[in-house]
Amino acid sequence: MATALRTFTVHADYPPTSEGAHPEGERSLVLKAQRGSREAFAELVRRHQVRAFAIARAVTLTREDAEDAVQEGFLHAYKALARFNPEQPFGAWIGRIVANAALDIGRRRKVRDTDQLHESVAAPFRDPGESDELRRRLRTGLAALPARQRAVIVMHDVEGFTHGEIGEMLGMPEGTARSDLHHARAALRRMLGDLRSD
Repeated sequence: MATALRTFTVHADYPPTSEGAHPEGERSLVLKAQRGSREAFAELVRRHQVRAFAIARAVTLTREDAEDAVQEGFLHAYKALARFNPEQPFGAWIGRIVANAALDIGRRRKVRDTDQLHESVAAPFRDPGESDELRRRLRTGLAALPARQRAVIVMHDVEGFTHGEIGEMLGMPEGTARSDLHHARAALRRMLGDLRSD
């Protein structure tokens, strides 16, 4: 299995391939991978690793945890590939596996290092002159959210996923994704407070 792990190492510098651009080509790759083609599975990894990393990064607090979640997710997918229905979208399936791996890593981690939260979570505040205090509060606020709410708000507001896509990737109804986003935003507003009142 160590050979398989080396074969499917994730490299974040590859550009993503549009999931819907070649659905038949992707189905063909899945079928080949199910018959044992490592090259076909490596191509599936290449096509989906950037999005998988974005999903994992939305759930975890550190880049290292996100990388671990992507690696665990693709390894789990490789082992479970025989049970995957090639008529279903591979991207949604791998997204759910990676999201679950990231949530598991978050549950296992006892101490959260909020200082290492990726700067991309500050993207909703586009003004480069925003105060360091606001950024610190945002990092702290995001870290204080339950993992699922944190994942939903980052996946929607930073990564740009729709409610439906988030629901599919996290294994929840679209309405639950909407509700989690609403609650996460409300909690962040409360935690951030009015900086002028300090």
